[in-house]
Amino acid sequence: MARLTRFAPLGLFLALAACAAPDPATDELPSMGNFRLGHNIVVADSMQQIPPSRTAEPDEWVEIVTSEIARRFGEYDGDRLYHLGIAVDGYALAPPGIPLVLNPRSVLVLSVNVWDDEAGVKLHDEPEQILVFEGSSTETAFIGSGIARTREEQMQVLARNAARRIQQWMLSNPDWFDVDPDAPPFRLALDPDASVDPAAAETDPALVDPDAEAALLLDETEAGPPAAE
Repeated sequence: MARLTRFAPLGLFLALAACAAPDPATDELPSMGNFRLGHNIVVADSMQQIPPSRTAEPDEWVEIVTSEIARRFGEYDGDRLYHLGIAVDGYALAPPGIPLVLNPRSVLVLSVNVWDDEAGVKLHDEPEQILVFEGSSTETAFIGSGIARTREEQMQVLARNAARRIQQWMLSNPDWFDVDPDAPPFRLALDPDASVDPAAAETDPALVDPDAEAALLLDETEAGPPAAE
């Protein structure tokens, strides 16, 4: 799976970034046609930490991303199996900063592949790189995520937003799943045992325009030399 290779501009951006654009609050799942989740494979063997950041271990990311993928996709009961393969490429978990002066942002970078089980093929040529921010809620807008949230809470919000972003990308290719555009959504059951209130995580303005943000973050700038390939 592809890996993010330039982290210097991203590290600078995380320290200075403003709030991401808001995403509509919803706990409804859109129709996914004949989709049913088969294998849910997450790896983090080659992930990189993007400073400034709290530290999280690979197995922690594997557990929480796997859980959020299962939560978001596990209720679909279509008649065709699809497998998801996800690599955690990089992350930053915002440490405590100085509110309104230095307020780092949390980010998660994943590479995603989707396979059609019956056809035995991957549905796209290259892994899709997903870049998602934690965003800012009422509690984090002024004092910062590094102060308002624990490391585990930051990870859960990032993983939950990433699962939603992955679904948005998948549904941008409706022919993969024979999606009926007129099919109604259904309700997603909230998890009462989650360390972050699910409704709060879903309403965080964390899902930015991926094309615009990726162009900004991954462009080579004067912030420093690119990491080695």
